[in-house]
Amino acid sequence: MEVINKTDSEFSHVPGTPPTYWLTRFVILRLLGVIYAIAFLVAINQIVPLIGSNGLTPVGIYLKRVSAALGSDGAGFMRLPSLFWLGHSDTALLTVAWIGFLLSCVVVAGYANALLLAVLWFLYMSFVHVGQEWYGYGWEIQLTETGFLAIFLCPLLDLRPFPRHAPPMPIIILFRWLIFRIMLGAGLIKIRGDEVWRNATALYYHFETQPIPGPLSRWFHFLPHIVLKIGVWFNHLGELIAPWFVFWPRLARHIAGAVIVLFQINIILSGNLSFLNWLTIIPALACFDDGFWSKLLPRRLVSRAEAAADRAVASKPMLTTAWIVTVVIAFLSIRPAINMLSPGQIMNTSFDPLDLVNTYGAFGTVGQERLNVVFEGTMDEDSTDKANWKPYIYKGLPVLLNKRPPQIAPYQLRLDWQMWFAAMSSPEEYPWTLNLVWKLLHNDPGAISLFASNPFPDKPPRYIRAILYHYRFAKPGNPQGLRWNRERMNIWLPAMSANDPRLIDFLKGEGWVQ
Repeated sequence: MEVINKTDSEFSHVPGTPPTYWLTRFVILRLLGVIYAIAFLVAINQIVPLIGSNGLTPVGIYLKRVSAALGSDGAGFMRLPSLFWLGHSDTALLTVAWIGFLLSCVVVAGYANALLLAVLWFLYMSFVHVGQEWYGYGWEIQLTETGFLAIFLCPLLDLRPFPRHAPPMPIIILFRWLIFRIMLGAGLIKIRGDEVWRNATALYYHFETQPIPGPLSRWFHFLPHIVLKIGVWFNHLGELIAPWFVFWPRLARHIAGAVIVLFQINIILSGNLSFLNWLTIIPALACFDDGFWSKLLPRRLVSRAEAAADRAVASKPMLTTAWIVTVVIAFLSIRPAINMLSPGQIMNTSFDPLDLVNTYGAFGTVGQERLNVVFEGTMDEDSTDKANWKPYIYKGLPVLLNKRPPQIAPYQLRLDWQMWFAAMSSPEEYPWTLNLVWKLLHNDPGAISLFASNPFPDKPPRYIRAILYHYRFAKPGNPQGLRWNRERMNIWLPAMSANDPRLIDFLKGEGWVQ
C-alpha cells in the first residue's frame, strides 16, 4: 500500500484517483479577467474614433446597411447579436466599454460567477459584432468562445474564488477541445498554405514581416538560419503534434500543455500579436490539474483551495447544465471540424451567430517583404515631392528608421493592424483610408489620437498623401544606429486637400460627410 506524506498537499496526485481542478479554475478565470480587461481598455481608448458617430466607419451607418440587407433591425440582431442595436451613441459605446472593464477587474481580483461572466461575454460580443474590420481578427471570436465556456466553470451566483461547487469536468474537457482546435487548425493552415512552412524557412521572414514587430523581433530575425529552422520545427511540434495529447493520461497531457504554453510564450517574446497568445494559453491551462498547480502557486492559495474541496458539495443543476452545453458544443463542432480537415480549410471563421464554436488559424502564408503605408502632410502650396512632407508616426508600425519597435501586446493598436493589411492591398479595398485623410486634413482629435503624435499641432496641413515603402531590418551594430532601412515603392494615395471635389464626393457617397 502506498504511503502518503502528511506534509504533502492534499492535491498531490495519487495514482488511480481522479484529478481535481479547483486551482485550474482559479488560474483560468484570473487570466481570462486580465484579457477581458485589456480588450475593454482597447475599446475605451479606440472605439469612438473607429466606429463612433464621427469615426472612420460609423456604427450607425453599418447597422443601417445590415438592417436593410436582412430586412429589419430584428433580423439584424438575430444575425449579429449586440446591445448596440438598442443604441449606439458615443456615450453608449463608452459606457459599455467601461462597464466591461470594471467587471473584468472584479474577475481579476478573484471574484467570478456564471452571471458575471455571462454579462462580460455578451458585452464583448456586442463590440465584436458591430466592430466591422476593426474587430475582424481571429482572437475576437476566440475570446467570445473562451468566455462562453468560462461561464459554466462557475456557480450561478457564488462569487468566491473557491465556491462550494467544483468545476464540472465536461467544461474542462471542452477547454481541451478548444485548445486542440486552435493549435491543430493553425498548424494545418500553415502546412497547406505556404511552402516556407514545409521547408522550415518561414522564420527567415516572419519576424521582419509580422504585423507589428516587438523590441526583440530584430534579434530573432538575425539568429542563425539553423536556429530559425529549429524554431519552425518547434512550431510544428506545438501545433501539429502536442494537440493530440491534450486528452491523454496525466503525464502526456501535462507535457502537451507545457509545450503549448512555452510555444505561446516564445511568440509573445518575438512580436506584438495583440492578446492572441495570452488568450491561447487559457484553454491550454485545462491540461493541468491541482497536483500540478499546488507545486507552483503560493501555499496559502493552495490551502484555501484544499479547504474548499473538503467542504464541497455536488451541484446537480451545475453538472446537468455542463452536459447540456457539451452536447450543444459537440453539435456545433461538426462544421468547424469538417473545415479543419478539408483541403480548402478557411481560418478565423464563425459558424453560428453567437460565435460559440469557431475555426482558427494564423499566418497560413508568410510575406517575404515588409510593406508599409506612411501618411504624410505638408503646409506647402506645392503638393509634389519638392514639398516639405512630414510623416504621421504610428504607435506601433515602423516609420522612423532609428526607432526601436515598441512593446504593445497584449494591448492592440487597431489602426496599425489594419494599415498592415492595407499596405498589401489597394486603397479601393480600404476606402475608410480616404475618411482618415479627410480627418487628418481637419486635425480631427479622434483620428489624431490613433497616431503617436500630430506633426501639425497648430494648424491642419494643406495636403495629405500616403506613400508605400518597403522596410527591412537594419543589421545590428550599423554605424548609423538604424533599426530599419527602407525604400520608397510608389504613391499609395495621391496628395489631397480639404477642398478636393473627388474626395468630398466620395465621402458624401459613403455617408461619412454631409
